[in-house]
Amino acid sequence: MTNIPFDDRDGYIWMDGEMRPWRDAKLHVLSHGLHYGGAVFEGERVYDGQIFKLREHSQRLIDSAAMIDMDLPMSVEEIDAVSREIIEANNIRDGYVRPIAWRGTEQLAVSAQKNTIHVAFACWQWPKYFFPKGGDDKGISLKTVKWRRPDPTTAPVQSKAASNYVIGTMAKHEAERVGFDDAFMLDYQGRVAESSGSNIFFVKDGQVKTPKAECFLNGITRQTVLKIMADMGIEAEETTIMPEEIGAFEEVFVTGTAAEITSVGRIDDHHYTPSAFTKRLQDAYKELTLKKV
Repeated sequence: MTNIPFDDRDGYIWMDGEMRPWRDAKLHVLSHGLHYGGAVFEGERVYDGQIFKLREHSQRLIDSAAMIDMDLPMSVEEIDAVSREIIEANNIRDGYVRPIAWRGTEQLAVSAQKNTIHVAFACWQWPKYFFPKGGDDKGISLKTVKWRRPDPTTAPVQSKAASNYVIGTMAKHEAERVGFDDAFMLDYQGRVAESSGSNIFFVKDGQVKTPKAECFLNGITRQTVLKIMADMGIEAEETTIMPEEIGAFEEVFVTGTAAEITSVGRIDDHHYTPSAFTKRLQDAYKELTLKKV
């Protein structure tokens, strides 16, 4: 299934108020969202037929749209309902849901105040996001790249806007070309930020540090993991981390809806050994997803 192009699959996509056959869910080439990046989206995991943290994702879709001056034509409750409807229509038990909203075709210029906002929901079966080259027990490898997370006054960094992901794509490509699994990104001030699309945590002597979410998305999974650690009595500090500090840590992991909690075995020439600490968090996260909250 993973090798089938996304425009040529069986199933259904909800688009602008109706359930359409998958191959019929299309937009015009002159859509404003395609030309000027006027689109926001969500990525949601389905566990045993239920979307994990659905309400948080639905609310973030609305908030993301508002940050780029889009008034989403759906309420949180309506987004929740369609999200459930699309997984039922496609008979997905364990998978991924992708709601997306974009500006239409009424204007094709920088200004888009007359454009209709379109919304669509798709879902599909979802395998693991990361397949570490050294095997699961080795963790993924990250490579420091030239691309950096921007000053928050120059980009809507807390919006899950499609335009923000251009940097992540370029960063991941740079890392993959030299044999790494993903990128290790700094921010515009040279501080540690995240990977191309996952938040990052560092562990030493049972204490955890993670970069402040100032220049990148404060992920729902990141927030969930911080809450899990707090409930476990694990000290976790949101702080500034400089790249010269990363060699002193014992363990590293990344978090995200797709990545869940994934161990990092290597950043550049620094090597880390996944241990029972990360496994404990992974088990707690998995248990939480099965509670269907």
